[in-house]
Amino acid sequence: MKTSLLISTYNWPQALELVLLSANNQTEQPDEILIADDGSSEETTKLIKDFQKKLIIPIHHFWHEDKGFRKSIILNKAIAAAGGDYIIQVDGDCIMHKDFVFDHKAFAQPNIYLFGSRVNIQEKFLPKLFASQKIKFGFFDKGIKKRTRNLRVPALSNLYKTTDQVSDKMRGCNVSFWKKDVIAVNGYNEEFEGWGREDSELIIRMMHNGVLGRRLRYRGIIYHIWHKVKDQSRFAANDLLQEKAITENSKWSEKGIDKYL
Repeated sequence: MKTSLLISTYNWPQALELVLLSANNQTEQPDEILIADDGSSEETTKLIKDFQKKLIIPIHHFWHEDKGFRKSIILNKAIAAAGGDYIIQVDGDCIMHKDFVFDHKAFAQPNIYLFGSRVNIQEKFLPKLFASQKIKFGFFDKGIKKRTRNLRVPALSNLYKTTDQVSDKMRGCNVSFWKKDVIAVNGYNEEFEGWGREDSELIIRMMHNGVLGRRLRYRGIIYHIWHKVKDQSRFAANDLLQEKAITENSKWSEKGIDKYL
């Protein structure tokens, strides 16, 4: 099984640097890193080029012009080009525990997607975080909250079973799935513009198509770097798109990944 680590980013190279450092620190490396860049400036491109020279893992940078929040489009382009059978997806503000990739791969099963939670890095800790380039966090470390999510207890992970219901704990910043399962529903719905619901709507269509979910608890840990809340002016419209997918039992997006395949 080949794996692609998919990282979405937009104009925060300081955070992306820590994410890439944590990618290089994995106990089990992905076969490639895909960076889905929603229109960042040259500073991000330079950072990625530097890591392409330093890391053994191939890094592929997918970029389009900044015309507002168009994350669904750039994610589709990256997924379409993925060489991996299995895709592990995080955001560019989420530092990965050293066993993050290993944990997702260990629980990968046919016809199932995995979703994990996140430990929160507090705003007041950010100056120290970036100055020290900290990518490892113990349970009692300062600067984090929701610290019970920082417990890695593999035996307890086995208690979580598959479900045919979408969990309100599902987050697009910590999810993994088979590439074929995403393509089967035509990927992300590119009608989504602005923040909100693009990840959960994709999962809803996948589940309508027979894919089950499994929560990855006590494994697959990430650390979310605090940032200001994004513009949510499109949330109501995006919420309606998701409700439409639910009521129509939708399994396919008319505006999706097929144009890049």
